[in-house]
Formats: sequence, C-alpha cells, structure tokens
Amino acid sequence: MDSKKLTLSNGSPYYEHQDSQTVGPRGPVLLQDFILQENLAHFVRERIPERIVHAKGTGAYGTFTVTHDITQYTKARLFSKIGNSCRMFARFSTVGGEKGSADTARDPRGFALKFYTEDGNWDLVGNNTPVFFIKDAKKFPDFIHTQKRVPKTNLKSATMMWDFWSLNPESLHQVLILMSDRGTPYGYRHMHGFGSHTYSMINDKNERIWVKFHFITKQGIKNFTNDEAVKMAGENPDFAQEDLCNAIEEGNFPKWTMYIQVMTEEQARDFRWNPFDITKVWFHDDFPMIEVGEMELNEVPVNYFAHVEQSIFSPSNLINGISFSPDRMLQGRLFSYPDAHRYRVGVNAHQLEVNRCPFAINNYQRDGFMADSSHYQDKPNYHPNSFDDIKPDYAYKNYEYELDSAHVASYNRNENDDDHYTQPGLLYSKAMTPEERHNLINNIVGSLKQITGPKKDEIINRQLCHFFRANIELGMKVASQLNVIIDANMMNHTK
Repeated sequence: MDSKKLTLSNGSPYYEHQDSQTVGPRGPVLLQDFILQENLAHFVRERIPERIVHAKGTGAYGTFTVTHDITQYTKARLFSKIGNSCRMFARFSTVGGEKGSADTARDPRGFALKFYTEDGNWDLVGNNTPVFFIKDAKKFPDFIHTQKRVPKTNLKSATMMWDFWSLNPESLHQVLILMSDRGTPYGYRHMHGFGSHTYSMINDKNERIWVKFHFITKQGIKNFTNDEAVKMAGENPDFAQEDLCNAIEEGNFPKWTMYIQVMTEEQARDFRWNPFDITKVWFHDDFPMIEVGEMELNEVPVNYFAHVEQSIFSPSNLINGISFSPDRMLQGRLFSYPDAHRYRVGVNAHQLEVNRCPFAINNYQRDGFMADSSHYQDKPNYHPNSFDDIKPDYAYKNYEYELDSAHVASYNRNENDDDHYTQPGLLYSKAMTPEERHNLINNIVGSLKQITGPKKDEIINRQLCHFFRANIELGMKVASQLNVIIDANMMNHTK
C-alpha cells in the first residue's frame, strides 16, 4: 500500500518534522522555519474553553428504536410508528468538577442525548436524577459557584455548599439523592437518566399534554459506596470513561429503556404540587410509566475532542410534536445552553460533524468564525427572496395557547409552593433500603463535619432543621452523630 505524504495544513508535503532549521548544528533557530511555527501555534490553541459545568465526560454513538405506540400524545415523526429508529449521540458527565477531575466524585451525572431525526436534531439534556437543587434559573450561577472553588484559596468548600443548601430548602430533595450512594454511580452504564424537566407533547389533533422522560438502565443500578468511590478516584480517576469505552469495544453494548409519564392540563391544574417544579417528581402510582423505546450505545467516537468535547446540547433543540413547558429552570436553559455553546465552540458549532443535522438545514444564517459554505454556497442570505425554493411549512406552526395570567411580576418561586419536605421524606422512608439510609446518613455527617469557620454551628443547625422536617429519624440520626443536643426548639449545637 502506498504511504501518504506528510503535509502542512495547506496540503503542501514536507520532510523536516523532527529538526528545526538552525544556523549551524548548534546555532539559533531561524524565524523562517514556518513548519516549526505552524506546529507550535496550533499546539497552544488545541484547547477550547471547558464547560463551566459538565466539563468531565465521555460520549458514544448509538441507535434509538421505537418499540411502543405513543402517537396519541405526539405528532413527532420519530414516534409515528413502531420500529422507527434514528442514530443518536450520548454524553455523560460529572457536573461540578473540572475536566481533569475524578469520574467517581460525589456529584450528579449529566445525561445528554442527541437524536438525529428527519425533523432535525432533538436534544434531551438531563441528569441521572429526576429532580434538581433549585427551581429558578436566576439562582443557577450562585448555586454553581458553591460547587466550584472559593475565590481566595481556590479550594472546594463544604462550608459554602451547606450554607447555600441550608438557606435554600428547595434543594433538600436533590441533596438527599446526592448524599446517598446514587451520588457515586458505578460508571455511566449502571445509572438511570432523566429529562428532569417537564416538557410538552402535541399530537396531530393539536392537543397538548405534559410529559417527563425517563431512561431506565438495562444493566441494573450499581453504585460505589463513599469509601469505594474515594479509593477509585485515586486508583483510576477515569474509571467511568474506561468502563464505557471497554464495554462498547468488547461488544457489550449498554442499553436503556425509554419511558414517559404524561399529565393532562386538567390534571396539572389539580396536582398537589406545581407540575413544572423541577425539585418535585410525579409519583408513578398517579402517573404510570409508559414504555416508548430502547436506546443502545454501540460506537466509541474515533476522536474524543472532535466528537465529545465539541458536542453541544441544548433543550432548545426540539422537534415538531415535542415542546417546552413553563418550568422556570427549563426556560432559563433555553437561553443559557445555546449561549454557552456560542461562546465555547462558536456560532457555527452546529456545522461540526457531531452536531450537524444529517438530513437538511435550510436557513439564512451565514458567516462568523469557522463558517463552512459548502452547503450554502451562493444561496441568498435573506428572506423572502426570488431565487431559492425555501418555503415555511404550515405543518410546523407553533402550538398556540392562552396564558393563565397577563400580570407581569417577579413572583416568589415558593409562594403557595413551599412544601420542600414531603417528597424528600418519602424518598428516605419509602424508597431507600436500610442499607441505603445508613450510607446516606454517614455521607451527610462526613460532609457536614468538613464545614469550618465561625458560622459552622449556624449552618449545621439550619440544615438539621430541614432534615427533621423531612423525617424525624433522619434528623435524629444525623444530629446524634454530630453530637447535637435536641432541645424544645429542635436543637442547639454543643461546643
């Protein structure tokens, strides 16, 4: 087989790849060695800004196949008949850590899916938990700052984490999940995935229902204990990356079953909680799981940077028949995710292979950094015009609806919706086994003991109040291990 010539980026072949041009064997390097310049200049530009959240992750390609009929709920072509399938890409990640952090850190896990459908790319961007810490995107930067590093020392801080959580009881549901062994999953194959937010589906009769998406692992749930996770972080900080890649390369393709929960608009009006509150779940007894299809991951990307690092996901990437809801966190993410990608990868990130719709893109966006005109060529960049054949299709007209109120204000997110304790209490008392409750309490106590400074007692007491309100046993066991004496006012911390 003929060998390929080594070339510069302009395609010109060259020979001297190992040695710079110098004046004599020991002389200075010449500026005219443009091969040296090109290689060094490219090298220092090989990185793009890492994600502020979800920086450490892995990804794989696969297939999604529809196995059950849900056409009564959605007109999306993907779900128009049993047996339909599409190629897809999944990216899993930790949330708070930097790109070089350990895969087994106690953290939620990102669960981002891209479906390459005939009606465009559909992104479902969620986590391995059905709830989140906060219910309004306005609070997101403050929350994430508490999961990052203290400005002065550049160290992680249990103090600022628990200070924020204790001042925001809406976080309790997610905190209990995080502090359980579900906060340290055994890689990415053994965890469920959730769209987390409430979305909507519109059918061919222009009827809307609310929907939640669930992906249940067919490998079975498997978690590390805290000690096992800490040990693995030292032995193999890339454990989850290695586990997924090895499984796929060995032909052991991981699979998840997709389910939905649906709620009518009438049921939403009568629901005990705000159905668009991402700190709450919909009970399965009230809103049963409906099977939809199967997702299989079967291909490791050939280049991590090109496919995983440059992949972009956004809940604003929706397809006809699937839409958003008034979920405050979702509404904020509709802006923040594509805005982050425009900053991090560029305004033409959608033209990259992993992000590109494989069917058709017809619009009037042009130019910007890294613009590729191979598709647009000399087509007009304005609409309407007399030269192209692009026409808006009425079949894709947005769903029209009336709002409940015309009054504009910054409504208190917790007004008439301040039950932050019932669901966390049920999670502890009904959903967890005795072993899981034991590990949860040990993990909480271990983390609370890391709080430092003059506000330590105040923060611990405030958080204990939340535990007590969720479940008395939970509060008592945490307080006992922290040597807190419970008085008539619930607690005082002993010196």
